[in-house]
Amino acid sequence: MKQHVFPRLGEEYWQEILDNGLTVRVVPKRGFARSYAFVGVDYGAVDTRFQLGAEAITTPGGVAHYLEHKMFDLPEGDAMNLFAQYGASPNAFTGYAMTAYYFDCTENFEENLRILLRMVATPYFSQQSVEKERGIIAQEIRMYEDSADSRLYEDLFAALFASHPIRVPIAGTVESIQEITNQTLETCHAAFYHPANMMLCVVGDVDPARVAQVARELTETKRRALPVRDYGAQESVNCVKPRVERTMEVSMPTFAFGFKCEAPTDGGDAMKAEIIGALAAEILAGESSPLFMRLYEQGLIDSGFAADYESVKNACIFTVSGDSRDPDAVYQAVLDEGKRLAKEGFPKEDFERLVKSALGRRMRDLDSFESICYRMCAYHFEGVDYFRFPAVYESVQAEDVQAFLSRTVQESRAAISIIRPKEREE
Repeated sequence: MKQHVFPRLGEEYWQEILDNGLTVRVVPKRGFARSYAFVGVDYGAVDTRFQLGAEAITTPGGVAHYLEHKMFDLPEGDAMNLFAQYGASPNAFTGYAMTAYYFDCTENFEENLRILLRMVATPYFSQQSVEKERGIIAQEIRMYEDSADSRLYEDLFAALFASHPIRVPIAGTVESIQEITNQTLETCHAAFYHPANMMLCVVGDVDPARVAQVARELTETKRRALPVRDYGAQESVNCVKPRVERTMEVSMPTFAFGFKCEAPTDGGDAMKAEIIGALAAEILAGESSPLFMRLYEQGLIDSGFAADYESVKNACIFTVSGDSRDPDAVYQAVLDEGKRLAKEGFPKEDFERLVKSALGRRMRDLDSFESICYRMCAYHFEGVDYFRFPAVYESVQAEDVQAFLSRTVQESRAAISIIRPKEREE
């Protein structure tokens, strides 16, 4: 294994890319009793269309999430029970761009690592178990449908994008999951769950060479070709539908404004774009921003008001969200503040302070084993070494953020999603 040292962060990692393409990365945390292992799969909810060899495949919405549920099935039983026997706490999640499986433990690390690696490498989908899971996932989808936060953003993404698969909820719909069979799961496992499309990241006081050896023993030996993904033609920055509203059981109107952004062209650009977007969010709507203080004093927002930037496989969005008795007044204020910042800029000292603060938070986040592994994998799949983020922060100029706000916070790029309280019957 090769050691990579980052003196400024006080961190290092050991890495080996196995012959089968699996990237194994170990971040030593000497003296810690806790160990954490994370397998990231470069496969998420938006990967519904792809080319596998000569075959073009389109899958229903929700397959990645359905597959996550079923990966805990092993021929000898439920992997959750196996982890419990060795004192580990396992879990998994599916996002738009990645699926991940992980555990933490204070003992029996190697035994738990073997369960994790064997689990993700073993497609065991009986027709009976797949059918049984359908009802469980349908209940989960209905729970999301009853969640104002979930519906708010699902409505927003559908209003922003014409064809990109981010329009479809991560878990799919009750209708789409009816089309998923054990053959669907086997096809997608074969396409995406192979070592060259995965990363094993471990944090703890463990032997890096031993981690690589266990991975070598429990993953297939041959490297296979990666599927060619299809997210559709690059969309314009104009939204599909400028406004969508619904009523739900909420006490106050909740809103999310989304502005479509240009997609970064490569991994290095993706990290810089994310940092520029995050700094723009702080400058526009952070708790110390003029906009936040003005709207808060007017009683139009509360402490939950925030902005964010997200990039998912050719779909990039800058959002502003919160609760308000008058979402339209907040929306107009956001547009006006965006125009002002684009024209006038912002004090250099404020920008430098924000960069230092953001960089400091990111460095403190290295104390979180979960965050290290998640970001390591997410950026690795973009072709970026996450531990190089300090240099990227320092490369960002105030002019970059001002230009981002100037081109992004535009009414032509925006869609508004609002959920209002249901009217009470007297």
